[in-house]
Amino acid sequence: MHNIAIDLLWLRPGKVGGTEFYIRNLLDGFVQLDRPFQLTLLVSKDNRKTFEHYTKDARITLLEADIVSANIAGRILWQFFCQNRFLRKNSLRQCFIPVYCRPLFNGGITYINTIHDLQAAHYPEYHPFHEIAYSKLCWWIDAGFSKKIIATTNYVKSDIVKRYKIRADKIEVLNIPAMVNLNETESFENVSRKFHITDGGYYYTVAQMIPHKNLETLIRVMAELRDRKSSLPARLLVSGISGNASDSVRSLIKENRLEDIVTLTGFISNEERNTLYKHCRAFLFPSIFEGFGMPPVEAMAFGATVITTDRTSIPEVTQGKANYVEDPFDTEAWIRVMESPVKRNDEFDFTIYSRAYLAEKYMDFLQENL
Repeated sequence: MHNIAIDLLWLRPGKVGGTEFYIRNLLDGFVQLDRPFQLTLLVSKDNRKTFEHYTKDARITLLEADIVSANIAGRILWQFFCQNRFLRKNSLRQCFIPVYCRPLFNGGITYINTIHDLQAAHYPEYHPFHEIAYSKLCWWIDAGFSKKIIATTNYVKSDIVKRYKIRADKIEVLNIPAMVNLNETESFENVSRKFHITDGGYYYTVAQMIPHKNLETLIRVMAELRDRKSSLPARLLVSGISGNASDSVRSLIKENRLEDIVTLTGFISNEERNTLYKHCRAFLFPSIFEGFGMPPVEAMAFGATVITTDRTSIPEVTQGKANYVEDPFDTEAWIRVMESPVKRNDEFDFTIYSRAYLAEKYMDFLQENL
């Protein structure tokens, strides 16, 4: 049985969005497995503490590299030129990297990488040049040197095959463990007091404030509902970390005098987020590009009616069971769907996104290919 390294050097706690939830959910699933395996988590000086609890499982150990994850440039240089030697020195020859970054060459190590999406290739205008260049370099290295690539959806797999002309059988589709703890909630009384909302009297969304998340359309929708005095609630809560569209989102809220209607909650606890899922009028997800997109699945798990777009992987991930707006930028199209959405949550197969199910799938794949 091989000792498999899992590279976590890229993880800056609370600052890398859905990829952090992805790997932590997967690790939580691994410790629930009733089977033999041996994992070594490659951690940094500044993220080690957040992974130490996994060592309660005798099958998991930590290996700390002499780097700081917050120093992104330093981490990339160390990974490019020192990681292979470091792994060999510690008798590790197999490594799973749950994101696209990796060393320039294999250096005697067998690598498997996960590619969540090719966002910077589709929307280069939203990324600085160095970020685009680094992403494209790593994707090219993944395609050429990694033994296998994990794609989180069939959409992502097709995108990689088309762009990098590699064999489809080199890419395995393994979904993200997107299921949440249904018991991890906060009292709605506390949440309603904090955000000044009523049960079913608000819409909710979870998204980083970056352009392709299309939050500006929802803000215009709220302005329209207010102006026409619609029977639909003109109240929206937006949770998520800031991004390069933060200023435009805030400006649009101010320009339309929506400060009392649209609330940017920032990063909130899982308990508060889950409670907001559970009690919203509907969960709105206006994104026009997703490699996977966990929030709609999480919202449906808590019983929310989901209204989203029909772009990229979203219909695949939501299993065709959400309500879809054909033109994501058309406020009237949004309002029409919001007036009479259909709830099909009882038809949704949540088991395929569970930690236990996907932990088995991932472990099978890693042990067979590393």
